[in-house]
Amino acid sequence: MRNPQLTKEIIIKHSADLFNARGYKATSLSDITTATGFTKGAIYKHFKNKEDLEQQALRSLSKQMFDIINADIKATEGFQSKIEVVFNFFENYLENPPYAGGCPLMNSACESDDLDAGLRQQSFGMLVTFKTTIQRIFDRALKKGELKAKTDTDELTHVIIATLEGAIMMSKLERNNEALKKCVSYLRKVIDGIMK
Repeated sequence: MRNPQLTKEIIIKHSADLFNARGYKATSLSDITTATGFTKGAIYKHFKNKEDLEQQALRSLSKQMFDIINADIKATEGFQSKIEVVFNFFENYLENPPYAGGCPLMNSACESDDLDAGLRQQSFGMLVTFKTTIQRIFDRALKKGELKAKTDTDELTHVIIATLEGAIMMSKLERNNEALKKCVSYLRKVIDGIMK
């Protein structure tokens, strides 16, 4: 392949799918060469090492996730419609996943540790983006007077993310969507309770 940028994009896409489905450490460079059809030399021409590829792959998954969520948020009006975008994305996650293997935030956070500072940093960055996305929805709603004035939006942001991520883990283990549906239903009741 003569187009270096296209080659790099293909490597990232296939690697991201493998990392997210099989695990970052469990996926070997041989798995990546098989999936992409490129040699190890071609891969190392575009990435310093496997850790560099892992980080760029996670960055790609994060961008894909938040591009979907943010485009849908932008297309809606009002607090309830915007927070519903987040709930719907997760509620339908197992039935209509944007990529194989589950939530890349959950997967990378569980796999990263203090020994892999780069992957941990990318996971943390994804979490910060998720928190910022939800916090922005709350901030706009407070400014527009759509929520009760004393709503602790920071606390709610943490509860929403922890609940959704935990629900994905439970639903994946139980191999059904029940935990996601029940947790999203609960979060909707919480949201109803803070609206004016």
